[in-house]
Amino acid sequence: MVVETAMSGAQQARLAMRRGEWTGTTAFKVPGYVQCNLVVLAESEAYEFLLYCQRNPKACPLVEVTDCGVPEPRLSAPGADLRTDLPRYAIFRDGIRSEELGEVRALWREDSVAFLIGSSLTFDDALERAGVPKSEEVWVLNTNLPTVPAGRFEGSLVVTMRWMTPSEAIIATQLTSRFPFNHGAPIHVGDPHEIGAELASPLVGDPVENIPEGVMPVFWACGVTPQQAALLAKPELMITHAPGHGFITDLKADQFCLP
Repeated sequence: MVVETAMSGAQQARLAMRRGEWTGTTAFKVPGYVQCNLVVLAESEAYEFLLYCQRNPKACPLVEVTDCGVPEPRLSAPGADLRTDLPRYAIFRDGIRSEELGEVRALWREDSVAFLIGSSLTFDDALERAGVPKSEEVWVLNTNLPTVPAGRFEGSLVVTMRWMTPSEAIIATQLTSRFPFNHGAPIHVGDPHEIGAELASPLVGDPVENIPEGVMPVFWACGVTPQQAALLAKPELMITHAPGHGFITDLKADQFCLP
Protein backbone atom coordinates (compact mmCIF):
# COMPACT_ATOMS: atom_id res chain seq x y z
CA MET A 1 0.00 0.00 0.00
CA VAL A 2 1.31 3.45 -0.91
CA VAL A 3 0.67 6.11 1.67
CA GLU A 4 0.49 9.58 0.16
CA THR A 5 1.78 12.46 2.22
CA ALA A 6 1.16 16.13 1.61
CA MET A 7 4.12 18.25 0.58
CA SER A 8 5.45 20.65 3.17
CA GLY A 9 5.43 24.37 2.62
CA ALA A 10 9.15 24.27 1.91
CA GLN A 11 8.73 21.54 -0.73
CA GLN A 12 5.87 23.40 -2.39
CA ALA A 13 7.93 26.59 -2.51
CA ARG A 14 10.93 24.83 -4.08
CA LEU A 15 8.72 23.14 -6.67
CA ALA A 16 7.23 26.52 -7.64
CA MET A 17 10.76 27.90 -8.04
CA ARG A 18 11.79 24.88 -10.12
CA ARG A 19 8.85 25.51 -12.42
CA GLY A 20 9.70 29.18 -12.73
CA GLU A 21 6.46 30.18 -11.01
CA TRP A 22 8.24 31.84 -8.07
CA THR A 23 10.93 34.32 -9.08
CA GLY A 24 10.60 36.89 -6.30
CA THR A 25 12.18 37.29 -2.91
CA THR A 26 11.93 34.72 -0.11
CA ALA A 27 11.90 37.38 2.63
CA PHE A 28 9.03 36.76 5.08
CA LYS A 29 7.92 33.78 2.96
CA VAL A 30 7.44 30.16 4.13
CA PRO A 31 7.90 31.01 7.82
CA GLY A 32 9.19 28.33 10.17
CA TYR A 33 11.87 26.90 7.86
CA VAL A 34 15.60 27.59 7.77
CA GLN A 35 16.54 29.71 4.77
CA CYS A 36 20.05 29.66 3.35
CA ASN A 37 22.32 31.67 1.11
CA LEU A 38 24.09 29.75 -1.65
CA VAL A 39 27.68 29.74 -2.91
CA VAL A 40 28.83 27.30 -5.61
CA LEU A 41 32.52 27.02 -6.48
CA ALA A 42 34.84 24.63 -8.29
CA GLU A 43 36.38 21.87 -6.17
CA SER A 44 39.82 23.48 -6.57
CA GLU A 45 38.56 26.57 -4.70
CA ALA A 46 36.22 24.86 -2.24
CA TYR A 47 38.81 24.09 0.47
CA GLU A 48 39.94 27.69 0.81
CA PHE A 49 36.32 28.83 0.90
CA LEU A 50 35.52 26.22 3.56
CA LEU A 51 38.34 27.70 5.66
CA TYR A 52 36.97 31.18 5.02
CA CYS A 53 33.57 30.10 6.34
CA GLN A 54 35.06 28.42 9.41
CA ARG A 55 37.09 31.53 10.22
CA ASN A 56 34.09 33.84 9.76
CA PRO A 57 31.15 31.95 11.29
CA LYS A 58 29.05 35.07 11.95
CA ALA A 59 28.97 35.94 8.26
CA CYS A 60 29.21 32.41 6.83
CA PRO A 61 27.53 29.92 9.22
CA LEU A 62 27.62 26.63 7.31
CA VAL A 63 24.43 24.57 7.26
CA GLU A 64 25.58 22.06 4.63
CA VAL A 65 28.31 21.43 2.04
CA THR A 66 27.39 19.13 -0.84
CA ASP A 67 29.50 16.37 -2.31
CA CYS A 68 31.49 17.33 -5.40
CA GLY A 69 29.25 17.43 -8.48
CA VAL A 70 26.07 16.64 -6.50
CA PRO A 71 23.35 19.34 -6.65
CA GLU A 72 21.19 17.67 -3.99
CA PRO A 73 21.52 18.93 -0.39
CA ARG A 74 20.91 15.49 1.10
CA LEU A 75 20.99 16.57 4.74
CA SER A 76 18.93 19.76 4.75
CA ALA A 77 16.52 19.16 1.83
CA PRO A 78 16.57 15.62 0.40
CA GLY A 79 15.27 15.54 -3.17
CA ALA A 80 15.90 19.24 -3.80
CA ASP A 81 18.03 20.51 -6.66
CA LEU A 82 20.28 23.52 -6.03
CA ARG A 83 20.46 24.17 -9.79
CA THR A 84 16.74 25.02 -10.03
CA ASP A 85 15.21 25.40 -6.57
CA LEU A 86 16.10 29.03 -5.82
CA PRO A 87 14.04 31.86 -7.29
CA ARG A 88 17.04 33.83 -8.57
CA TYR A 89 20.79 33.27 -8.92
CA ALA A 90 23.67 35.75 -9.25
CA ILE A 91 26.59 34.70 -11.47
CA PHE A 92 30.16 35.92 -10.94
CA ARG A 93 32.81 35.42 -13.62
CA ASP A 94 36.41 36.24 -12.71
CA GLY A 95 35.14 38.18 -9.71
CA ILE A 96 32.68 40.32 -11.66
CA ARG A 97 28.92 39.95 -11.31
CA SER A 98 27.87 39.23 -14.87
CA GLU A 99 24.20 38.25 -14.81
CA GLU A 100 21.20 36.90 -12.92
CA LEU A 101 19.45 33.67 -13.92
CA GLY A 102 16.34 31.74 -12.94
CA GLU A 103 18.19 28.39 -12.99
CA VAL A 104 21.81 27.27 -13.41
CA ARG A 105 21.72 23.73 -14.82
CA ALA A 106 23.83 24.76 -17.80
CA LEU A 107 26.52 26.17 -15.49
CA TRP A 108 26.70 23.22 -13.08
CA ARG A 109 29.87 21.16 -13.51
CA GLU A 110 31.18 17.80 -12.34
CA ASP A 111 33.51 19.62 -9.95
CA SER A 112 30.88 22.00 -8.52
CA VAL A 113 30.65 22.16 -4.72
CA ALA A 114 27.72 23.95 -3.10
CA PHE A 115 27.77 25.71 0.27
CA LEU A 116 24.54 26.48 2.09
CA ILE A 117 25.02 29.35 4.53
CA GLY A 118 22.38 30.21 7.13
CA SER A 119 20.37 33.37 6.47
CA SER A 120 18.92 35.95 8.85
CA LEU A 121 15.64 35.62 6.94
CA THR A 122 15.20 32.47 9.03
CA PHE A 123 14.48 34.27 12.30
CA ASP A 124 12.08 36.95 11.01
CA ASP A 125 9.08 34.78 11.94
CA ALA A 126 10.47 34.17 15.44
CA LEU A 127 11.02 37.92 15.88
CA GLU A 128 7.44 38.65 14.90
CA ARG A 129 6.12 36.05 17.32
CA ALA A 130 8.24 37.69 20.04
CA GLY A 131 6.59 41.05 19.39
CA VAL A 132 9.09 42.61 16.96
CA PRO A 133 7.15 43.69 13.85
CA LYS A 134 8.34 42.76 10.38
CA SER A 135 10.74 45.24 8.85
CA GLU A 136 9.15 46.83 5.81
CA GLU A 137 12.60 46.85 4.23
CA VAL A 138 15.88 45.09 5.03
CA TRP A 139 19.03 46.83 3.83
CA VAL A 140 22.33 45.18 2.85
CA LEU A 141 25.40 47.33 3.41
CA ASN A 142 29.16 47.06 3.21
CA THR A 143 31.27 47.92 6.27
CA ASN A 144 34.90 48.63 7.07
CA LEU A 145 35.09 45.59 9.39
CA PRO A 146 37.60 43.07 7.98
CA THR A 147 36.87 39.37 7.75
CA VAL A 148 39.55 36.78 8.53
CA PRO A 149 41.18 35.80 5.22
CA ALA A 150 41.68 32.27 3.96
CA GLY A 151 43.84 31.84 0.90
CA ARG A 152 42.40 33.96 -1.88
CA PHE A 153 39.21 34.79 0.03
CA GLU A 154 39.18 38.01 2.02
CA GLY A 155 37.32 41.29 2.26
CA SER A 156 35.07 43.36 4.47
CA LEU A 157 32.01 42.21 6.38
CA VAL A 158 28.63 42.80 4.75
CA VAL A 159 25.65 43.40 7.05
CA THR A 160 21.88 43.49 6.95
CA MET A 161 20.11 46.35 8.71
CA ARG A 162 16.66 46.66 10.24
CA TRP A 163 15.00 49.57 12.06
CA MET A 164 13.98 48.80 15.65
CA THR A 165 12.97 50.63 18.78
CA PRO A 166 15.34 50.21 21.76
CA SER A 167 13.03 47.67 23.40
CA GLU A 168 12.70 45.72 20.13
CA ALA A 169 16.48 45.72 19.73
CA ILE A 170 16.87 44.14 23.18
CA ILE A 171 14.35 41.41 22.32
CA ALA A 172 15.99 40.83 18.93
CA THR A 173 19.45 40.53 20.46
CA GLN A 174 18.28 38.01 23.04
CA LEU A 175 16.28 35.97 20.56
CA THR A 176 18.67 35.87 17.61
CA SER A 177 21.57 34.81 19.84
CA ARG A 178 19.78 31.43 19.82
CA PHE A 179 20.28 31.17 16.03
CA PRO A 180 24.05 30.77 15.57
CA PHE A 181 23.55 29.00 12.23
CA ASN A 182 21.65 32.03 10.94
CA HIS A 183 24.16 34.77 11.90
CA GLY A 184 23.22 34.86 15.58
CA ALA A 185 23.00 38.11 17.55
CA PRO A 186 23.57 41.55 15.97
CA ILE A 187 27.16 42.66 15.45
CA HIS A 188 26.30 46.32 16.05
CA VAL A 189 23.45 48.53 17.25
CA GLY A 190 23.36 52.29 16.74
CA ASP A 191 25.64 54.64 14.80
CA PRO A 192 26.32 53.11 11.37
CA HIS A 193 29.47 55.22 10.93
CA GLU A 194 31.18 53.22 13.69
CA ILE A 195 31.28 50.20 11.38
CA GLY A 196 31.65 52.14 8.14
CA ALA A 197 28.12 51.40 6.93
CA GLU A 198 27.06 54.09 4.47
CA LEU A 199 23.27 54.31 4.54
CA ALA A 200 23.31 56.57 1.49
CA SER A 201 24.84 53.83 -0.68
CA PRO A 202 23.50 50.40 0.32
CA LEU A 203 24.22 47.27 -1.72
CA VAL A 204 20.51 46.39 -1.50
CA GLY A 205 17.70 48.74 -0.52
CA ASP A 206 16.84 52.37 -1.04
CA PRO A 207 19.36 55.03 0.03
CA VAL A 208 18.71 56.46 3.50
CA GLU A 209 19.37 60.12 4.28
CA ASN A 210 18.21 60.25 7.90
CA ILE A 211 17.43 57.66 10.57
CA PRO A 212 13.69 57.82 11.36
CA GLU A 213 12.73 59.23 14.74
CA GLY A 214 12.17 56.70 17.52
CA VAL A 215 14.14 53.83 15.99
CA MET A 216 17.76 52.77 15.68
CA PRO A 217 19.59 50.69 13.08
CA VAL A 218 20.38 47.11 14.11
CA PHE A 219 23.02 45.25 12.09
CA TRP A 220 23.55 41.52 11.55
CA ALA A 221 26.38 39.80 9.69
CA CYS A 222 25.17 38.88 6.21
CA GLY A 223 25.65 35.95 3.84
CA VAL A 224 26.34 38.38 1.00
CA THR A 225 29.83 38.69 2.54
CA PRO A 226 31.31 35.86 0.39
CA GLN A 227 29.98 37.56 -2.74
CA GLN A 228 32.09 40.56 -1.83
CA ALA A 229 35.05 38.27 -1.16
CA ALA A 230 34.63 36.98 -4.71
CA LEU A 231 35.44 40.43 -6.05
CA LEU A 232 38.95 39.96 -4.67
CA ALA A 233 39.30 36.17 -5.07
CA LYS A 234 38.15 36.32 -8.71
CA PRO A 235 37.18 32.66 -9.21
CA GLU A 236 36.53 31.76 -12.81
CA LEU A 237 32.91 30.96 -11.95
CA MET A 238 30.97 31.51 -8.76
CA ILE A 239 27.21 30.94 -8.44
CA THR A 240 25.31 32.50 -5.55
CA HIS A 241 21.77 33.37 -4.58
CA ALA A 242 20.57 36.79 -5.68
CA PRO A 243 20.26 38.92 -2.51
CA GLY A 244 17.00 38.15 -0.71
CA HIS A 245 16.33 35.10 -2.92
CA GLY A 246 17.37 32.30 -0.59
CA PHE A 247 17.14 28.51 -0.56
CA ILE A 248 14.38 27.15 1.67
CA THR A 249 15.43 23.95 3.45
CA ASP A 250 13.30 21.31 5.17
CA LEU A 251 14.90 22.17 8.52
CA LYS A 252 12.51 23.62 11.10
CA ALA A 253 13.81 26.97 12.36
CA ASP A 254 12.59 26.49 15.94
CA GLN A 255 14.48 23.19 16.14
CA PHE A 256 17.66 24.37 14.39
CA CYS A 257 18.62 26.75 17.19
CA LEU A 258 19.84 26.78 20.79
CA PRO A 259 17.29 26.05 23.56
